[in-house]
Amino acid sequence: MEEEDVARVGSDYESEKGRRPLYRTQSSMERDSYFPSDSDLDLSFTSYTSTASTDRTFASSSARSSLSAAVEFPIRVSLDGPPRRPPRHRGSDPHWSAVAAAASVSPDGVLRLHHLKLLRRLGSGNLGRVFHCRLKGFDGDFALKVVDRDAVSGKKLAQARTEAGVLALLDHPFLPTLYAQLEVSHYSCLLIDYCARGDLHSLMRARPGNRLPLAAARFYAAEVLLALEYLHCKGIVYRDLKPENVLVRADGHVMLSDFDLCFQADVVAAVEKAETAAPPPGSSDCDCFGRRRRKTVEETTEVVVEPRGAYSRSCVGTHEYLAPEVVDGGGHGSGVDWWAFGVFLYEMLYGRTPFRGASKEATLRNIHTKGLGFPGAGDGEEEGMAEARDLIGRLLVKDPRKRLGCDNGAPEIKRHPFLAGVNWPLIRCYTPPGTRTSSSRDVRVGGIDGKTRPRWSLRRLWHFGNKKHDQVLNGRKWL
Repeated sequence: MEEEDVARVGSDYESEKGRRPLYRTQSSMERDSYFPSDSDLDLSFTSYTSTASTDRTFASSSARSSLSAAVEFPIRVSLDGPPRRPPRHRGSDPHWSAVAAAASVSPDGVLRLHHLKLLRRLGSGNLGRVFHCRLKGFDGDFALKVVDRDAVSGKKLAQARTEAGVLALLDHPFLPTLYAQLEVSHYSCLLIDYCARGDLHSLMRARPGNRLPLAAARFYAAEVLLALEYLHCKGIVYRDLKPENVLVRADGHVMLSDFDLCFQADVVAAVEKAETAAPPPGSSDCDCFGRRRRKTVEETTEVVVEPRGAYSRSCVGTHEYLAPEVVDGGGHGSGVDWWAFGVFLYEMLYGRTPFRGASKEATLRNIHTKGLGFPGAGDGEEEGMAEARDLIGRLLVKDPRKRLGCDNGAPEIKRHPFLAGVNWPLIRCYTPPGTRTSSSRDVRVGGIDGKTRPRWSLRRLWHFGNKKHDQVLNGRKWL
């Protein structure tokens, strides 16, 4: 019955999304070679999103897929052994109590598929399907990622093992929690967090010009930066950052998804000295995003944990987010994540990626040869856009040796004026963009100037099935 449940639910929601060829470079873009049309596609960018977000992303003509032309899987972790225990910061999470209670009724104390009620399919990709589910007798929501081992190649099975291994290592509020791994016949299942608000790609497509307000972009960039910093501290290079893989939890905070393209390297902590701007007198310690005015500069000591020796020759990622060293084929390290972070920030602010061409070959050629440009600034440009452009320019440096973050990691990026006002330890206490508060109709949305800005509402995203909320996006209609 367990296997039939998975097969039945999966067949009811069979996706009609087709595969599009991606292209491959050899050793240099000077050659006319490209990614073969039979390269693996990762269509799992909707992996843990709500049905609303999944339908919308599938309908969008701008949805992008990841490529995997060669794969390395040195994630060193074993998932064998007793049931998982809660990470430190999730010890009080009722989801863990529910998982433990369900497992306790099994003779062997292991959670089984029959303890879950599969509600609907959220998305699918080249590795498997993802379902929205609940534990029977428990109202909390989970996502169940299911891989049919008989239906995928050996390389994709290795990718699935990589993702499971990475998830088992994670303990961070902006990264998924792996509650359990279930093996049912020829199915491998991962029980993880469910993100009710969908993915950032869908939220951006609901905005005019497909872009976010600067303050909202700063907020999401700050949380993604912390997630990348944690991964790099673990020696994990992510290699698949894009808005489709940035999911939004019910509380409005982010969660990165899809870790099958990661690789792991040794990492050594180093103590570095850096000059940082001291906060102005009288500034509040309770603000997440402080004022931009800085009075003094002081020297601080910080611990830098960046996988500086990471190296891979695999050509993986999403073509619009590939770093030049990946396109060139000469090998790459953790700097590819900082390049992708710059592209991510650019897309949030301008509604498109900086090097996108008429074709995928043109996009790759632009990444390799074209300089960075920005749309013309209008009269109503938001305050702080100059700092944002400067940060993007320092991240999108084609030489990784000169790219911001490649030497001393995330701390270098945190010190940039665009993010200098962020009170990093308190960011989880901050009210995310689009979240209504009980005390006011206006909420601060991440401005480092400390000003209150009008709340920009995303409520229309959640009213699917109501005709008055029909939207036309990229020439396609969705409910």
